[in-house]
Amino acid sequence: MSRRLISTGSPFEKTAGYSRAVIDGDFAFVAGTTGYDYATMSMPADVTSQSRNCFKTIESALKEGGFEMADIVRATYYLTDARDADAHFAVCGAVLGEIRPAATLLVVSALYKPEMKVEIEVTAKRRT
Repeated sequence: MSRRLISTGSPFEKTAGYSRAVIDGDFAFVAGTTGYDYATMSMPADVTSQSRNCFKTIESALKEGGFEMADIVRATYYLTDARDADAHFAVCGAVLGEIRPAATLLVVSALYKPEMKVEIEVTAKRRT
C-alpha cells in the first residue's frame, strides 16, 4: 500500500503544509487535532467539548483511511491548563476506555490559537 494523505479541509493544513493524517501501510498517523467543529468552523469554549470534537475529527480521518478507533495504539494529549485534565480524561475514558492506547499528557504554555485548550495526536496500526 502506498502513502496516502488525508485532509479534513482545515485551512491550517494548507497554510502550515501538513496533512490531518498520513496512511503508510498498516499505520495511520493523525496530526495534532484541535477542538474545532469543522461543520461550523467554530471552537467551543470548554475543554470537554473541544476534546469530543478532537476525537470526532480523529475518528473521521481514521475511517477515511480504512482504520477504526480500536486500531489506535498511541495517543498524545496537549493541554494548556492542568486544571482541565480531569474533564479531558473523562472524555478520553468514554472514547478510548476499552481501547486503552499507550498515552501521554503534556501541559504546555499555549497552542497555536488562544482559544485552543487541547490538541490530540494518535498513531493507529491496522489489525490484521
